[in-house]
Amino acid sequence: MPFRAHLALVIFLPLLALGAVIAVGYVIPIPHFGREYVLRFLLPDQIEKYGLPEVLGPRDSSLPLVVIDAGHGGRDPGAVGEGIREKDVTLALATALRDELIAQGGVRVAMTRDDDRLLSLEERPDIARRLDADLFISIHADSAGEPSEVSGASLYTLSNRASSAAAARFARRENDADRLNGISIEGQDAEVNAILVELSQRYSREESIEFARLITREGEGRITFLPPALRAADLVVLRTPDMPSVLFESGFVTSADDAQRLLSPEGRQAFANVLTSAIKAYFVRQGLD
Repeated sequence: MPFRAHLALVIFLPLLALGAVIAVGYVIPIPHFGREYVLRFLLPDQIEKYGLPEVLGPRDSSLPLVVIDAGHGGRDPGAVGEGIREKDVTLALATALRDELIAQGGVRVAMTRDDDRLLSLEERPDIARRLDADLFISIHADSAGEPSEVSGASLYTLSNRASSAAAARFARRENDADRLNGISIEGQDAEVNAILVELSQRYSREESIEFARLITREGEGRITFLPPALRAADLVVLRTPDMPSVLFESGFVTSADDAQRLLSPEGRQAFANVLTSAIKAYFVRQGLD
């Protein structure tokens, strides 16, 4: 058969078949799997806006305020492994820390979320700013991508340049979490032009590092850290020019040992005790106790 005849068949036969289907009124069904795999993204105006959280603990406003941020939440489960989701781990740890701080007294406490809700990365530290917090702690859990023996906690503070290639990859993963939920972070690259803001941010970074070191000191023998325990990355949630901020990677959900520790009441209480001791020590050094 000549080439032109082949071409005509390829082009016109499907059109003729479609015309015949339409003529008899037959409705072409859409495959069911196609509906299940449609990706839906939350746009900024679709995110429910919440007011400021309640400040718990003593009513004395002169006492220092700690804002605890449970990472991920809502439609963003975070890392998943060993049958657990990061968003559930972080909320459980944040709640344990809140309860321990309130039990020991001497500080006020607020949580960015105390249920399974979605917050943008920028909204989390913004809540702390609006509350005029003295310390911001964002709690997360890591993933090795598949069941792995890699385990241990680590601490991140803000750095304009990631301290290692691993930290840079982590920053990209965390920063892209908002894109997966349809929340644009475009134009939020920490372009600090004002000198006073830059100096303030530098001071906050130094204080953040001091607090992170206190956590490793208090956690010695009680929490296993993944070396190096102290890391730096350009994370959106840590871009707080006016308060010390630390992101605590509590462990790997892809590690059976870490998963067991993070899920157990004893593991959560050990975390809460270590962080509470570090927070108390930090405020004593700042003269805010």
